Amino acid sequence: MTTDRSAQLAQHFPAFEDIPADYRLAEQVHQRHSLVGGRLIEWNGASKTVLSPVCARDPSTGDVRQVEIGSYPVMGEAESDAALDAAVAAYANGRGEWPTMAVADRIACMQAFVRGMAQQRELIVNLIMWEIGKSLADSRKEFDRTVEYIQATIQALKDLDNASSRFEIAEGTIGQIRRTPLGVVLCMGPYNYPLNETFATLIPALLMGNTVVFKPPQYGTLLFHPLLEAFRSAFPAGVINTIYAPGAVVVPRLLASGKVNVLALIGSSKVADHLKKQHPKSHRLRAILGLDAKNAAIILPDADIELTVKECLLGALSFNGQRCTALKMLIVHRSIVDRFVQRFTEELGKLKVGMPWESGVSITPLPGLHRTAYMTEALEDAKAKGARIVNEGGGEFCQTLFHPAVVYPVSEGMKLYREEQFGPLVPVMPFDDVETALDYVITSDHGQQVSIFGADPGQIGALVDPLVNQVCRVNINCQCQRGPDVFPFAGRKDSAEGTLSVSDALRAFSIRSMVAAKQTEQAKELLNAIVQDHKSSFINTGFIL
Repeated sequence: MTTDRSAQLAQHFPAFEDIPADYRLAEQVHQRHSLVGGRLIEWNGASKTVLSPVCARDPSTGDVRQVEIGSYPVMGEAESDAALDAAVAAYANGRGEWPTMAVADRIACMQAFVRGMAQQRELIVNLIMWEIGKSLADSRKEFDRTVEYIQATIQALKDLDNASSRFEIAEGTIGQIRRTPLGVVLCMGPYNYPLNETFATLIPALLMGNTVVFKPPQYGTLLFHPLLEAFRSAFPAGVINTIYAPGAVVVPRLLASGKVNVLALIGSSKVADHLKKQHPKSHRLRAILGLDAKNAAIILPDADIELTVKECLLGALSFNGQRCTALKMLIVHRSIVDRFVQRFTEELGKLKVGMPWESGVSITPLPGLHRTAYMTEALEDAKAKGARIVNEGGGEFCQTLFHPAVVYPVSEGMKLYREEQFGPLVPVMPFDDVETALDYVITSDHGQQVSIFGADPGQIGALVDPLVNQVCRVNINCQCQRGPDVFPFAGRKDSAEGTLSVSDALRAFSIRSMVAAKQTEQAKELLNAIVQDHKSSFINTGFIL
């Protein structure tokens, strides 16, 4: 049955001819190449049609359908084997051109890639917008932030390498300690930040001298097509190789080969657990994982309501709540919960619903019909178990466009209580005793971040001490978030493995290695000769400006 609200939502979808010319894709992107061993290899097999979250409305019939924007290859085991073999050959047991290259030269290659990437900004931004439904403003921000992240990582690598450009002497031993690559990295990013989150692992992995097999996310695949030539021309053959294939088909096989040294995955803990078990020697597999999160906001009775509403609205619904750092459970003291919910729903009602290119838009279409189906299922489950939707129109949808729903009171036993909804649902639960709020975080399977809203230094301080032993970031009177990128981004429990920041990521994709010699005149002369005559990339005292 079509409701008045869903009919109103349908009106947000334009007729195709009414889409502003400035924001259309110039043409559909039908990708038919992969990058393997330094060559762009043409694909003539099966392909998958890419449907945008954005729908177009037929003015004559009123039908609303997702817009087709292109296609990409559907490869298989043979192609994934070829990509892996190319990465293994380029690493060459640590003897390849890339892992033995001087750090300054690897940085020069990365700078060349950034120049090539910058030339594709407009197309990549448009593809982010059309592929995942992110607003144009946020798509631009994602691209620009990614370029800034690469430059910051390059600077961090310079600092790291310069700090190692000297010999250390201890107990009669001369040593030089540097960070060296781990080997072949399998890199898989998420759809919600397909460029930024993917590059948060891909870039440091490359800079540290590893070779990479890269599988783009299911949503957000086409946007990497404009970068293939930049990758090919900037890096030696086989340093980065792409595979376009169903993950369930090829990823377990890649890991089962035993040739992958590092798994870099932004995804679910269930998938990560399954994949790690595929490796024949799991102790050899380094894992850098960004996984599930169910970040809570604990709102104390003395919280500034207006500030809290503002931060929680942004925290819960930025990019439709499709962020691992989103606030996914609001835990509000019972004495203020009615006032908080009223103000929250009032401000939510002011959010602009529309298409990604519209100025000031906040709520945009979800990636596919399966996402609106899940949101509806979670809502029906909560309502059947005693919760209600408290905002007008909450939970109504048309195809991919879903109106946010504030759900109250949410309690144990409902999907929304423990499951990560990853969408525009805002569960609210009341508490009387702060121990109840603390217990929610302690008993959660997730341990990424939490937000505390309040004014009493004593109470906030008393909460911070146990919470920092449950999550990796406690935010006071502000929403959960990843940045700034110089800060560590990590998680406990099922939320992450390893730490990402511009400096931590470099360490995550490398290991400390050392050259040592006895402190004798003969050893000094030998080491000086190696340094002066530039006989080694590892043993050197050069300084990168």
